[in-house]
Amino acid sequence: MKPIAVVGFPLGVATTNAKSFEAREAVKSGAGEIDMVINVGALKSKDYAYVLRDIEAVVEASKPAGVKVILETGGLNDEEKVVACGLSKAAGAAFVKTSTGFGPGGATVHDIELMRRVVGADMGVKASGGVRSREDWEKMVAAGADRIGASASVAIVQGKVSTSSY
Repeated sequence: MKPIAVVGFPLGVATTNAKSFEAREAVKSGAGEIDMVINVGALKSKDYAYVLRDIEAVVEASKPAGVKVILETGGLNDEEKVVACGLSKAAGAAFVKTSTGFGPGGATVHDIELMRRVVGADMGVKASGGVRSREDWEKMVAAGADRIGASASVAIVQGKVSTSSY
């Protein structure tokens, strides 16, 4: 188990310098991985150069820890998801992740399949949000998820369905 810290949480609108500072401090304090929230506004505005620089800066500041880029897929269309995955891969992130749990929606099989197709086998995909049962877990893994983020982990292991909203 690795301690994980999240930067730019929950909206991803912190400046690149702020996210990088948070990441460096978290790694110095023992974080083994960094989750960063993508700047959704810049992505939606098609300011792809900014989004790429933002991710690159956090990846660099986080070394040697890996970075998971949280996309908030529930608020993106498929084109934006593809671009976000491509930028995350180009920036050297270790994973792409569906959601923070604070935005709209959570992981869907469609999103996991799409993310896996874009990033290929050399990058991780994490399904986070909305995984409430063993059946959900199995579908996400079959779709290409390497990791699952779920508040319903006990229910999943016990083969039950959680009524948790996340």
